[in-house]
Amino acid sequence: MGYLDGKVALITGGGTGIGRATALLFAGEGADVAVNYSRSQTEAETTADEIRALGRRALAVRADVSDDAAVHRMVEQVVTKLGRLDILVNNAGITQFVPLDDLESLSDEVWDAIFAVNVKGTFYCCRAAVPKIKSTGGGHIVNIASIAGIIGQGSSIAYCASKSVIINLTRSLAVSQAPEVCVNAIAPGVVDTRWVVGQDAFLRTNREATPLKRIATPEDIAKAVFGLVINDFITGQTLVVDGGKTL
Repeated sequence: MGYLDGKVALITGGGTGIGRATALLFAGEGADVAVNYSRSQTEAETTADEIRALGRRALAVRADVSDDAAVHRMVEQVVTKLGRLDILVNNAGITQFVPLDDLESLSDEVWDAIFAVNVKGTFYCCRAAVPKIKSTGGGHIVNIASIAGIIGQGSSIAYCASKSVIINLTRSLAVSQAPEVCVNAIAPGVVDTRWVVGQDAFLRTNREATPLKRIATPEDIAKAVFGLVINDFITGQTLVVDGGKTL
C-alpha cells in the first residue's frame, strides 16, 4: 500500500522537471495524477504514460494557468475524469533572465508575463481547486516558490518578486482555508532542469557554494513535496530545499 492510495493529484507544469518527478513519485505511492501542461504536450503525455505503467490512472490536460477560465475547465475535467481532487501542486512557472542591475530591461511586458503565470496562475489554480479539495474532506496544496523569493537574487527582479508573493500567498491561504486544506510552499535553490541546460559555469559556481556540494535533482524537490502532503499538521510553511546554500 502507498501513502497516497485513493488520492487524486493535479500537478501544473507536470510534464517536465520537478513536476514530472513529483507526478511519478505520487503515482508510485498510489495516487492517480492529472498532468497539466501549456506547451509541453509530448512530455506531458509521456509522463501520463509512465504513470499508467505504474498501475495508476493518469490524465494529461492542457491549460494556460494564467487563464482563469481555462483553469476552471481543467479542474472540472480532472474531477470528471478521475473522480475527485485531493492534492494540488502549483509547479508551473516561467522566468526571463535579466541582470539584477539592468532596471531598464524590466519592461511591463516582462513583469506582466512573469506575474501572470507565477502569481495569478498559482492563485487561479488554488481558487478553482479549493472547493473540490474541501468536498473530499480536505487535502493539500503545495506551491513551488524559490529561494529567489527569500534572498532577492535570481534570474530577474521580477522573478524574485513573483516568488516572494507566492510565499506570502501560501501563508494567507493556509489561514483562510484551514482546517480543511493545508497549504505550504517549497523554496528550491538551483535545480538540474532544462532551465539550466548548458550553463556549466553557473552550475559549477552554485555547486561549489552549496555545503552539500551538488545541485538539486528534480527528485530531491519531489521528495520534499511528498513529505508535506503526507503530513496533516503542517500548514503555512515554506520549506527551503537548497542543499544549505542559503545558510
